[in-house]
Amino acid sequence: MEMLQNYDAGEPIRLAAETISRSELESAAEWMVAGNQLTKGLQTLGFEEEFAQYMGTEHAIFVNSGSSANLLVAAALKESGRLRNLKVVCPAISWVTTVTPFTHLGFEVFLCDASPLDLGVDTSKLHEILERERPSILVIVHVLGHPNDMVEIQRLCEEFDVLLFEDSCEALGSITSHGQKLGTIGIAGSFSFYYGHHISTIEGGMVVTSDFDLYQLMLSLRSHGWSRDLDPGFRKELQAKNQIDDFRNLYTFYWPGFNFRSTDLQAFIGRNQLKRIGEIVEVRSANHARYQMGLPGFWTQQSDASVLSSFAFGTAVSNRSEVARTLAGFGIDSRPLICGNLARHPFWSRGHEYQPLPIADFVHDFGMYLPNHASLGPQEVDRVVEIFSSVADPVFPETKDLSRRH
Repeated sequence: MEMLQNYDAGEPIRLAAETISRSELESAAEWMVAGNQLTKGLQTLGFEEEFAQYMGTEHAIFVNSGSSANLLVAAALKESGRLRNLKVVCPAISWVTTVTPFTHLGFEVFLCDASPLDLGVDTSKLHEILERERPSILVIVHVLGHPNDMVEIQRLCEEFDVLLFEDSCEALGSITSHGQKLGTIGIAGSFSFYYGHHISTIEGGMVVTSDFDLYQLMLSLRSHGWSRDLDPGFRKELQAKNQIDDFRNLYTFYWPGFNFRSTDLQAFIGRNQLKRIGEIVEVRSANHARYQMGLPGFWTQQSDASVLSSFAFGTAVSNRSEVARTLAGFGIDSRPLICGNLARHPFWSRGHEYQPLPIADFVHDFGMYLPNHASLGPQEVDRVVEIFSSVADPVFPETKDLSRRH
């Protein structure tokens, strides 16, 4: 620490930075005051088409948040008639709205521990759960942009006849070594466009899928459960099946829907954001590589990615509070690694018995992440590395007793 006493802290380094540029805001303002429709309309359709094209999927559905995207998928799968039961496996290292859409809809949720390599689901633990519970759905999270072990996960889903849903809100632009974009491997993938994510629409999210029937169902559920947005042939079949005439159809609700629509203003911003996604991914990937080069003595994720669209640099230290205070003193943000182990949050522990989840507990107790975003340059990464490494005590999963006392 002595070497840092006279250190010039420089400008603050935040965990996230606004991706919407001034020129994009000015463009949106000009478009808005020109009298264009602000509610969901042609801009939304254009954004969905362009996003699906970028992802390489047949369909995309723009919604008002990444959390709504997850709830939309959960509801559509429940209403689809494809599930043999209401059992779902979710990762212990995830976000509250990865899990709660399923609990809200009456599913029985089983949390799976994480791999110490990529922090995706531990496939050996997953195998045990699939064999014991025979769930209908597996949800995975690509933690901080790193792919799970997708080859083994796909094999297990096929063996146990499980539908795979990818929460890819931290992974826009990441690609596996097999050339698969994260979010396109399962039956559906979700993304968030909240501030600090790879692109932003202020608030917003997207679901991608190549499953036509599921797409139609999600279009309906997004808007009250009516049929206005549906493919004409699909809509006619619904009307005939339910004996609904054209006059009543616009105000007929076929499913118990929501209002998850976003606006055309946000879609307009999103279309401009999408033009820069290649540059954003490139910077985030380069920053992550620079962190790895500068912190070789620290644990971090290792994954099968040909392109890593890094959300943040995840690591673990035994003196986390001290490290966070030191970084903050030099104007550098840090935070827990996502939110640690969901099983140790009050919303979960109030209704569930304790279960040992050693790697998730390790992340809960020692994990943290360092800033990475498209406005962060190499000199700023080096400054974070220098200050962090001057105080941090590295810790690794294999060096700690991970049997948490209850």
